[in-house]
Amino acid sequence: MYIEQGYRGDLGLWKYWVLPVGFITFMIFNYISMLYSPVSVDVMMADIIDKFGSNTVLVMLLAPLAVGLFVVLGWTKLVHPQSVTSLTTSRKKIDWKRIIFAFLLWGGLTALLTGVDILMSPEDYVFNLEWGPFLTLLVIAVLLIPLQTSFEEYMFRGHMMQGLGIMAGNRWVPLLVTSLLFGLMHLGNPEVGKLGYGILVFYIGTGLFLGVITLMDEGLELALGFHAANNLITALMVTADWTAFQTHSVFKDVSVPGLGWDVFIPVFVVYPILLFIMSRKYGWRNWKERLTGRVMSKEEFKEVSSTDAK
Repeated sequence: MYIEQGYRGDLGLWKYWVLPVGFITFMIFNYISMLYSPVSVDVMMADIIDKFGSNTVLVMLLAPLAVGLFVVLGWTKLVHPQSVTSLTTSRKKIDWKRIIFAFLLWGGLTALLTGVDILMSPEDYVFNLEWGPFLTLLVIAVLLIPLQTSFEEYMFRGHMMQGLGIMAGNRWVPLLVTSLLFGLMHLGNPEVGKLGYGILVFYIGTGLFLGVITLMDEGLELALGFHAANNLITALMVTADWTAFQTHSVFKDVSVPGLGWDVFIPVFVVYPILLFIMSRKYGWRNWKERLTGRVMSKEEFKEVSSTDAK
């Protein structure tokens, strides 16, 4: 009953529109500005990095989204008002073991798969480690990246999913809409300019995967852990001159950018395997109902909640 947790606030459906509309409007403006800019995104990024340094630029990229997390949580707490716990999970308290499990599972797999790719294609990578800048990167990444990824999870799989689910009265609409919007949010990334719009299959597919585990597990914990591991491990291990995060990582990808199998393998192979692992660990059942079924009315939710409390 994750979506129904939205009923725990002082429900006013307009409250679910303000933050998403504001954020999406900003992203559209950013994308249009990029399209009509006389300077390409990668050239612009290179100039900024030359001027300020990659670690400073990383802070500039992450800090607004980190602040955005506190805006979402503050809005939930003060305007709805709804507890952060009920925005996070249908459980009585946030399950940190789930967050840690997802983080270690995907962080370990990401490191392993990246290491295998480096061993198989050593000509595509150069050793990039400089201890001073790397340790600074480590501090910045550990402090800010989990806040950045948590903002995206609380905005899309939390705030928007609960609001859209209550409005639509079902689960499939918020699942599909949030996945699509999550993917389109990345249109302004340099990767799209280099690899083409086909990369959106990865972004939208990742959003769909995160939405599925949120609905099946009735909480955000697994998505929070997965997303933090994905961005953190990637930022620390590998960088490239054409990615959103250009960092003092251990390795640098010097291959010619192209849309290859490695973009689609996670969506069509790795994510289904992860779903199988998680479903076995947490005993997920009733997939159709949890992913496409009806959302309870407020009266039904209150009745069920009062019964469970007895």
